[in-house]
Amino acid sequence: MESWVAELDLGRHEAAWDVFLNRYRRLIFAAIRHYAQDYDDVMDVFARVCEVLREDDLARLRCYAQQPARGARFSTWLVTVVRHLTIDWFRHRDGRHRLSAIADGLPPLRRRIFELVFFERRSGVEAYELIRARETPGLPFRTFLSELRETYKAATAGRRGHVMRELGPPPGPEPVGATTGVTAERSERLQHALHSLSDLEQRAVQLYVMDGRPAAEVASLLGLPGPKATYNLVYRALARLRHGFEQSGIALGDL
Repeated sequence: MESWVAELDLGRHEAAWDVFLNRYRRLIFAAIRHYAQDYDDVMDVFARVCEVLREDDLARLRCYAQQPARGARFSTWLVTVVRHLTIDWFRHRDGRHRLSAIADGLPPLRRRIFELVFFERRSGVEAYELIRARETPGLPFRTFLSELRETYKAATAGRRGHVMRELGPPPGPEPVGATTGVTAERSERLQHALHSLSDLEQRAVQLYVMDGRPAAEVASLLGLPGPKATYNLVYRALARLRHGFEQSGIALGDL
């Protein structure tokens, strides 16, 4: 157990914060500097991250610490939280209209992907399933991945590219307790569905769909015979997810 968690368990929130910040200050700054280059921006974002994490007696940190089964390492979870807060800070400062200008210059499918991934923070799996269910039923998954990669290229190009560069679907969701309403329910349903897959299928979906790694690289990492085996494994996993949603009476649009 990490020392800051032990302090939280004793109800010593200020002590827990001091220990946590001393342990993870460098990691937080490193995560922020992926997107912010200007010193003042970095410091402003750092102040915002600290403000959010300290809210309600360290509510977000307590939510993570109290999870019986943690899906991601704490450092991975923390980088994800900092990433979201950094992007939110830039969006608030610069205004949504600048991101909208990027979307307006994209072809229809890429514009829709951009809206789902960057505005609504959907994962690659969610974006594909929603587009396939609502708008383009026959969309091949390989075509979607190609369009997703081109969308990321458009989002990370130009003067504001450093803000969006390396931004991808999060490695794992924030604790359900850190969100509310539809967002929490959606994350819970998606995670429950993903956990119904085998370990190999989960890793394949994570690497190929959420991380956007090439099929050949995924095959090498997972010990598969080749790219075709990656495609087949991921397609079967997505088919099982769809079947599970249907058996549970869950509409894809509800995710």
